[in-house]
Amino acid sequence: MSAIALAPSASVSNPIPLRELWPWLVFGGLIALIAIYFVGAEEGATSLISGMYVHEFVHDGRHLLGFPCH
Repeated sequence: MSAIALAPSASVSNPIPLRELWPWLVFGGLIALIAIYFVGAEEGATSLISGMYVHEFVHDGRHLLGFPCH
């Protein structure tokens, strides 16, 4: 039976540079803002889409997150 030892450098992970993370952080932030808008503000005077389709689609999520809607 052979004994295999790990090299010390094999257990050290390299951090991801911020310049590679930045586009993903911006993308995630924009998606989060769009989701918060549709769940929290897409009704009434701030509505971008006519009708109540979006409101009814996210209705239970509004209550779960504490947004009043009626």
